[in-house]
Amino acid sequence: SELPEVRERVCSSFQYILVDEYQDTNLTQAEIVRLLAFEHDNVMVVGDDAQSIYSFRGADFYNIMRFPKQFPGTRIIKLEENYRSTQPILNLTNAIIANAEEKFTKTLFTRIEGGVRPELYMARNESNEARFVVDQIVKLREEGTPLPQLAVLFRSSFHSYKLELELTSRFIDFEKRGGLKLTESAHIKDVLSFLRILINPWDNLSWNRILLQLDKVGPKTAQKIMNSFKDSDDPITALAAYKPGRTWQDGFGRLIKALDAMRRPDLTPAGQFDAVMEYYQPILEKIYYDDYPKRQKELDQIKVLIGEYGDLQSFVDDTALDPRESTAENTGGDESGRLVLSTIHSAKGLEWDAVFIIGLAEGRFPRQQDDTGEQWEEERRLLYVAATRARKQLFMTYPRELMNPDRTFRRTVMSPFVREINPGLYETKDQPAAWPTSPARQEEFGLASPSTRPAKSARITFSPGMTVRHPFFGIGKVKNVPGPRRVEIAFDRHGDKILHLDYAKLEVIG
Repeated sequence: SELPEVRERVCSSFQYILVDEYQDTNLTQAEIVRLLAFEHDNVMVVGDDAQSIYSFRGADFYNIMRFPKQFPGTRIIKLEENYRSTQPILNLTNAIIANAEEKFTKTLFTRIEGGVRPELYMARNESNEARFVVDQIVKLREEGTPLPQLAVLFRSSFHSYKLELELTSRFIDFEKRGGLKLTESAHIKDVLSFLRILINPWDNLSWNRILLQLDKVGPKTAQKIMNSFKDSDDPITALAAYKPGRTWQDGFGRLIKALDAMRRPDLTPAGQFDAVMEYYQPILEKIYYDDYPKRQKELDQIKVLIGEYGDLQSFVDDTALDPRESTAENTGGDESGRLVLSTIHSAKGLEWDAVFIIGLAEGRFPRQQDDTGEQWEEERRLLYVAATRARKQLFMTYPRELMNPDRTFRRTVMSPFVREINPGLYETKDQPAAWPTSPARQEEFGLASPSTRPAKSARITFSPGMTVRHPFFGIGKVKNVPGPRRVEIAFDRHGDKILHLDYAKLEVIG
C-alpha cells in the first residue's frame, strides 16, 4: 500500500481471488486479501463464522463478520443443507449457536432420514462419567460400530485423564490427539517413578529416572548406585547406606530424606503424592523453567486422581497398563483401529458416527477465565464445532461433583451453553449426586484409608512354574523368586514384572 506501482503490478496479476476457511484468517492475512483486490473487488471467501475457534493462533473472528462492509455489494450465499448429521443432532447444534451475540443467522437441515435425539448424562462425579462413557463405547462396539468411528472430545487435554485410566483398565485401544496421554508427559513420568518404587523397590527404570534428576549424576553413576542395592531385600534402606560423591551429596541427602517421608505407614496415596511433590517441586521448576506452570496444572489433575484411590497399588497398576497394540489382525484390517480421544480444537474438520463431549460443567466449559465477551462467544462456538462432528449419535456428559486439587469437593452445574438449549432437543439420563460423609460413602469415592494389612498373596509361598492371575496384568507364570518378598512373573500381555508380595494381589490358579 506504500508503493502504488508495486501494488498495481501485483493486483493486475490476479483477476479473481478465492480464500477458503476465511474465519481462521488473522488481521494481516485479511489485509493482504483486501490489497490484492484493490482494483476489482473480485473476491470470494468461504467460511463459517460459527466455527471460528482459533483466536489463540491469531485468528480474528471479525474478519468474516466485517467482510460485507469491506466489500460493499457482497452477496452472501448460505450453505444450510448438511450432508453429515441427522436432523435431531442438527436441531441441537442450531440451538447452541442461536444465542451467539454476533453471527450470520442460518438454520442447518438435512435430507438424511431418521436419527435419535442427542443424550445428556448428568454423572455423579468424574469416575461415574468415565464409566458411563466406556460402557456406551463397549455397547456401540458390540452393536457393530468400529472403534475408529467413535470419538470422545473435551475442552482441555487433561480433562481426559480419568477416562484414559478407565479405558486402559478395560483394555480398549485409543489414540489421543491434541495432547499427550496421561503417562506420556515427562513430568508425570517423573512423579510416577517415585510412586512405582514405593510399590516395587526393584523397578530399575523408575530408579534410573529418579537418580538422573540429581545434579552431577549421569547414567554411569546411576547404574553404579542401582548395582549397590539390586540384591537387597529393601533397596530404599540400602540406598541410604550408599556413600555419595562430594559434588552431589547434598542432593542425595535430600532424596533419602524424601523417600523416608514417602514411606511413612500412616500416609494415604494422596499423602504420598504430596510428599513426592514436596521433593519434586523445585526440580520441576528448574528442569521445565519455561513452561512449568502449564505442567503444574497437569500435576494438579494427577493429585485429584490419586485422591480417589484407597490404596497406592491400584493407582500404580492403573497407570502402568498400556492398551494392546492395534494391528491389522486385531482390528479387522483397519490399521488405526483405535478409539479417538481429542481436544475439540484438534477435531475440527473431522467426523465420526458417534461423538461424546465430556466435561460440560460450568468452570470447565467454558473455562473460568473465559468470562469476557469475545472469549465467552468463542467457547460457545467451540461447543458448536464439537457437536457438529457427530453423524448418527451425540452424547454429552458432565460431572455434578468435582474434586479440587486440595481434595475438597465442589458441586457443579451443567455448562451455561447447555442450559440455554431447549431440554426437548435431547434425552436426559441422571445419576443422583452423593457426598462422601459416612465411611461407607468415602469408600465408594475411593477415599477410605488404605488397609495396613499386607495383601493375601504375601502369605503364599510361590515357586517357579506357578500360574497366577493379577487383577490388572492378567495371567502369567512365575519365573523366579529373587527375594523373600518379591516374585518375577512373565505375564501373557505385559511381559516380565517383579512384584512386591506385601502389595501384589496375586491369585494362584495353577
